[in-house]
Amino acid sequence: MTPAIEAAGLGKTYGRRRGWALRDCSFRVPTGRICALVGPNGAGKSTLLAQAAGLLRPTEGTVQVLGTAPAAARDRVAYVAQDKPLLPQLTVGETLRMGLELNAGRWDAAVADRIVREGNLEPRARVRTLSGGQRTRLALALAFGKRPELMLLDEPMADLDPLARHQLMGALMAESAESGTTIVMSSHVLAELEGSCDYLLLVDGGRVRLGGETEDILAAHAVLTGPVRDLAPHTVVESRTTGRQLTALVRREGPVDKDWQTMEPSLEELLLAHLRSPGAPALLTTSATGASE
Repeated sequence: MTPAIEAAGLGKTYGRRRGWALRDCSFRVPTGRICALVGPNGAGKSTLLAQAAGLLRPTEGTVQVLGTAPAAARDRVAYVAQDKPLLPQLTVGETLRMGLELNAGRWDAAVADRIVREGNLEPRARVRTLSGGQRTRLALALAFGKRPELMLLDEPMADLDPLARHQLMGALMAESAESGTTIVMSSHVLAELEGSCDYLLLVDGGRVRLGGETEDILAAHAVLTGPVRDLAPHTVVESRTTGRQLTALVRREGPVDKDWQTMEPSLEELLLAHLRSPGAPALLTTSATGASE
């Protein structure tokens, strides 16, 4: 099956002073997934999404979207940038009519109207008078209304209160389940991703450090607690020693000795450990590399 996004040796530099935002990124995101794109500020998440949306040209390598060049797939993709660019002089109602005119034949007015209505947005209110959270909701209404095959969302929930985040996350999950829409969403709210996103890309230092099914990545790791000693053959991502006891998050390399207490890490624990340990080797599952099962 054609992946939603496929990158090969993808890189982007903004010049000598700013250096490489992305470098040598190769990965796949299969269709029909809700993919969390995570990483620290400046890691390259926004650059990756803008390249997939066709707004930035790669300096090196390639990226394909839905089996073709990003520009050719633009009618099938919805992209919501971090700054939520909307026309400030238009009203909410005029903005939705613009969405209808720009997406003739694909526009789902009922979906867009529902997103706006749930946020209690007044159709006659001008965009410039809306709060940050209200502008976010309107931008997401445009994205939902387009009925895209792929949604690219750059920090979509940052301006929303917890209840609104919960509602819109539910809407995203329903959209993916009902229409098979692939959603790639960058976020700093790590705790909210667990249970919502079934695919993961961790970008750090301009490179993909983790990629693949969330369950598979979690299952490949373990938190081990036991006596202080060598953990070979397992790969240690992060460890700490308290007295005579060692606690370590490791990537499993075979069975674990019975004298170790073993727990599966939470997604947040796993991501934070990898972010604190930039020297840990990358891990991409077979679906993220395109390798045969």
